Amino acid sequence: MTSLGCRTKRKIMRLLLNLAIGTLIVALGASSAFAGRPPSHPGSSAKPSATSSAEGSEGTDDTTSDAQDPGPDASLPAKAKAYGSHCQDQSKRHVAGQTGTPFSQCVTAMARLAHGVSTSPRTACATMSKAHVAGEQGTPFSRCVASAAKLRKSKHQHP
Repeated sequence: MTSLGCRTKRKIMRLLLNLAIGTLIVALGASSAFAGRPPSHPGSSAKPSATSSAEGSEGTDDTTSDAQDPGPDASLPAKAKAYGSHCQDQSKRHVAGQTGTPFSQCVTAMARLAHGVSTSPRTACATMSKAHVAGEQGTPFSRCVASAAKLRKSKHQHP
């Protein structure tokens, strides 16, 4: 019998190492896919309990709409989807020296107001710039306050 050469042994060892790593990756992927998987319809578990309440369907509209509104600590895409229509007139360009865009600041202000973190539109929009921008009507702050007042009015008009 002849012994294998040094290069052949390296190739075999590299092949075995790659095979072991590949098996490990597949095993970890399969275990994470089956462990802790959320339900396919997260809202479906809440609907039967809300409709089976003794109060009827009148009280469920307010509780489900409040539960679906993202709070001030939610991610920006979630807030933008919920409150972005109120802030459409805000710029989406970054301003030097400020955290976030005027749009993202406005969306966060709407979430604060909707969830009671801020008590008035003025305090909710306090982080917005009060400087006039050429070619635009009002300041980012004033547009935010106007939008927040409309949001607050629409929240209080539920029957």
